[in-house]
Amino acid sequence: MKTLGLLTMFLLLQGCASLGVEPWQRDVLARPEMSLDASPVDAAIDDHIYFSKEASSGGRGFGGGGCGCN
Repeated sequence: MKTLGLLTMFLLLQGCASLGVEPWQRDVLARPEMSLDASPVDAAIDDHIYFSKEASSGGRGFGGGGCGCN
């Protein structure tokens, strides 16, 4: 019974062994087909409309406000 508990604990801890992206995996994840947006042009237009009308930026990494002074 004790061996089964130790084996279970060992297997559960193996799930935390690899967290994050390794440097040699970043080229695969940087490909355009791995992006979260299906259409980047439509997403950029939607973001521009949002931050222009709401007078705030949506946390996308660009500055500016509703006044147009980016």
